[in-house]
Amino acid sequence: MPTLDDLQVSTLGPCTYESPLSSYVAGRKTNEYYVSEGDRVLYDDTISLLEQRNEPIERWPSFEPGGPRPAIFHDPATTHVGVVTCGGLCPGLNDVIRAVTLELYTHYGVTRVTGFRNGYAGLVPELGLEPIDLTPQLVGSINERGGTILGTSRGAQDPAVIVDRLVELGIDALLVIGGDGSMHGAHRIVEEITRRDLPIGVVGIPKTIDNDIPHIGQSFGFATAFGEASRAISAAHIEAESAYNGVGLVRVMGRHAGFIACYAALANHDADFVLIPEVPFSLEGENGLLRSLERRVRDYGSAVIVLAEGAGQDLTGATGRSDASGNSELGDIATVVREAIENDFRDRGEPLTLKFLDPGYGIRAIPADPSDSVYCARLAQVAVHAAMAGRTDMVVGRRRHRFVHVPIPLVIERRHSVSPDGDLWLSVLESTSQPVDMR
Repeated sequence: MPTLDDLQVSTLGPCTYESPLSSYVAGRKTNEYYVSEGDRVLYDDTISLLEQRNEPIERWPSFEPGGPRPAIFHDPATTHVGVVTCGGLCPGLNDVIRAVTLELYTHYGVTRVTGFRNGYAGLVPELGLEPIDLTPQLVGSINERGGTILGTSRGAQDPAVIVDRLVELGIDALLVIGGDGSMHGAHRIVEEITRRDLPIGVVGIPKTIDNDIPHIGQSFGFATAFGEASRAISAAHIEAESAYNGVGLVRVMGRHAGFIACYAALANHDADFVLIPEVPFSLEGENGLLRSLERRVRDYGSAVIVLAEGAGQDLTGATGRSDASGNSELGDIATVVREAIENDFRDRGEPLTLKFLDPGYGIRAIPADPSDSVYCARLAQVAVHAAMAGRTDMVVGRRRHRFVHVPIPLVIERRHSVSPDGDLWLSVLESTSQPVDMR
């Protein structure tokens, strides 16, 4: 469990400039609009957890709240902000780019915003990827389409080369929009900046469609992703119940965390089995998938299986390969499950109509839904507030409906995942009525 010291955010120095937002909030209760530097957001949310700490209140672990400050570190008249999108596509990337640009221009008066193309590769001059000037005119309607106007890429780049480029262009703050690997890269950039004692801030806006970044509640794009996945489950349900001995198999994203599978299944209650990386399952055995599926189809005539891509990797065998981000390539669990079901029905002399749906990349590329669009805009604004106030080596997030600053070292130390003993998985078991233990 994190301590108070673990949750302290790094700063570039004292804030000596009056925030331009002071005129924006004129006539309002500014003490309610601005974030108090002395306020904190508690890490623990129950009395029992706090009692276990057995510490005085001043030592209770707490986050620095996100939001605008009355005083800022950077002079808006001379500030130059860089923006980069890294890793895989995710709904809402263009929403974040747009909101960052508009917040800087409209409310802080920062008129130099540079977008780096194709992830960290855009910060390596020898690759020839020229940066883009981000303006309100350019970003005006980009939120209406998926993807990212800046492009993206996977894989690390030399932090020394990146910092050289930041210095060359006069970048004062770099906003990194990306997931776990991107935040590892951001931290390495901060370490190089710190080694050179430069006043350049790095603020992360966490993006992962799998929702596997810890301490931030929910990452942007996740709500859009599980909403789209739920529609695929509905389609599989209709196909399955319309066929004789129909089985719908839906593969969704989730390399290490089964959040999309769980939320999509709960969104429409059409799934009969949900298989995720965090909960092992067997194909054979009385409570294994095949016998459980046999009973379900016999009793109800059809069944729907939702399968996270990282589930059942012990059944596939290691591929021994890695992608550009260093992630181990997954075995094809969908093919393993599909062939096992087909063989089992054939061996029992039972007819089978199996429909396989994989919404996969179609989910990654769609625009954000309205809920995610709002979340993207607010995350972007909080990130700009943090960057202008001289915060660095941190990400923004919303934890229990409060925006907070989280040190990058804390979010990259582990992955967020579905707890097999938690209430989310219990809700899935209640919804599907699948065996509690399928081994």
